Amino acid sequence: MSYGKHLKYRKEGTIGIITLDDSKGFNLVGLDFLYELEEIQKEISKDHELGGIMIHAAGENFSAGIDLKFLKEASSPFVMENLVWLQNLYSFWQQLPIPVVAAINGLCYGSGTELILGCDIRIAAEDARFAIPEVRFGLAPDMGGTTRLTHLVGMGQAKRLIMGCEEINAEEALRIGLVEILVPNEDLLERALKLTQKMAACPPVGMRFAKKGINLANESTVESGLLFEQAQSTFCCGTEDLHEAVSAFLEKRKPVFKGR
Repeated sequence: MSYGKHLKYRKEGTIGIITLDDSKGFNLVGLDFLYELEEIQKEISKDHELGGIMIHAAGENFSAGIDLKFLKEASSPFVMENLVWLQNLYSFWQQLPIPVVAAINGLCYGSGTELILGCDIRIAAEDARFAIPEVRFGLAPDMGGTTRLTHLVGMGQAKRLIMGCEEINAEEALRIGLVEILVPNEDLLERALKLTQKMAACPPVGMRFAKKGINLANESTVESGLLFEQAQSTFCCGTEDLHEAVSAFLEKRKPVFKGR
């Protein structure tokens, strides 16, 4: 195991729980953080029993963003050689066939914001604050910020946050669609875990196609989305899990899904 200094990972039933756990309390994103994240993702990819992932922070802040020491040492050749790898680390959550929920408290800046943009659902505590201020340091967001934020909140709000370097609180993040749920601080982890568990209890094939279909709809035409719905419905209606779900509902018992 080559993680544990910046990130911790454990399983609770079928839920994988990633904890940002920097002892200094800011969870700055540097190379060591990213290497640990990659190792956890490799472990997740091999675990076919997982039904969902929850990401949260142990301290008072989710992440204050990029470690400026790392940014200061970065060069164009380094970026040219590594940026696709870096982008893939955050794209991993969007491509993962199971739901990913982010529970956000305190500061969520820059690369921390880009991390949650790849997740499926974002739940914010009342003390959460968001900013994506890369322009202030002479560059634009490069790990999905300009792309996913624009898809999520629209062009105008994305320009305000990125070009204006404005910080917003949790209530405004909810209003513009940056987060989906807002809860009191003391309820954050319970709400995030319960939602992740609820989704993980659904038939895996149905959840996989639902996530793929929504992602596709966000990036394609209506016609393309409808074509995907035709294909997934044809497939899903032939699965054992669909028939098990219907039978269990009619028989008033707990279903047992096999992922096929």
